[in-house]
Amino acid sequence: MSAPDLTTTIQKLINQESLPDSYADTVKKTILPLAQHIHSLRQARTEPITIGIHGAQGTGKSTLTEFLRELLTVHYRIPTASFSLDDLYLTRAEREQLAEEIHPLFLTRGVPGTHDITLGLQVIDQLKAAGADTETPIPAFDKSRDDRRPAHQWPVFRGRAEVILIEGWCMGAEPAASDGELMAPVNELERHEDPEGTWRQYVNRCLRGEYGDFFSQVDCLIMLKAPSMECVLRWRTLQEHKLRERAGSAPKEGEKNGESNQPSRIMSDEEVVRFIMHYERITRASLAEMPARADCLVNVGEDHSFGEPLIRQRQ
Repeated sequence: MSAPDLTTTIQKLINQESLPDSYADTVKKTILPLAQHIHSLRQARTEPITIGIHGAQGTGKSTLTEFLRELLTVHYRIPTASFSLDDLYLTRAEREQLAEEIHPLFLTRGVPGTHDITLGLQVIDQLKAAGADTETPIPAFDKSRDDRRPAHQWPVFRGRAEVILIEGWCMGAEPAASDGELMAPVNELERHEDPEGTWRQYVNRCLRGEYGDFFSQVDCLIMLKAPSMECVLRWRTLQEHKLRERAGSAPKEGEKNGESNQPSRIMSDEEVVRFIMHYERITRASLAEMPARADCLVNVGEDHSFGEPLIRQRQ
């Protein structure tokens, strides 16, 4: 790697993500060692590899993914694609149908059962099998409107991906061992809106089934470990504030194409509290059990700082 070029790339990304200049230290301490590990994993294989990046809301998964993709592509010369589990959310119409047929709580995106896992597997397969000039559309979800973007707005990856980065709050999460473990509610939402446990049992069945198949595609699981559930709520609230700011300054989509604009679905602070309750059970379980099995563990401080990665070699 060329040091001046690397420094330039890091600074460009810091500016692009509106991060403080001090984030360059985080890149050197945490992100570059992860990039080097991924590079080594790819060198040791004959096929493309898939990297899962797990972290609760607000831990910095998207930023980490952006840096890893750019560093691997530009400095290690490894064609690298990335997408978020969030981009696989079912459309709002599909979630409305799920809410009607299974449980009303499925109207809210996020938990296992609200993603198009088949679409995700197709994207992985297409990226791995692509030729030099193949164009693979990568799904995209618009959180401000709570719906998937039209296919013609999806970004396109050209060629074969040698590394595929997939980030998501429940990447690699494990199901509860039995329905009995699910019966005691962990918060007010479960207690009052899912008293019979119908919603959380269905979520667990999805986690045990097709999500388990999807997660089995991962060759290396990176965990960003939040310090507490309280931090997750604070960070997710901050994310929504930033989303509101961006939506307020951005031009309205669709007007020039004659498309009707959907209403913004950006949440208030009170709505974020309820929203996080949907994720709380799996988040708490992952915080408790995943650090012992993640291939790469990064502790995240209350101030959002990243620790040095603990990297384990799979046997």
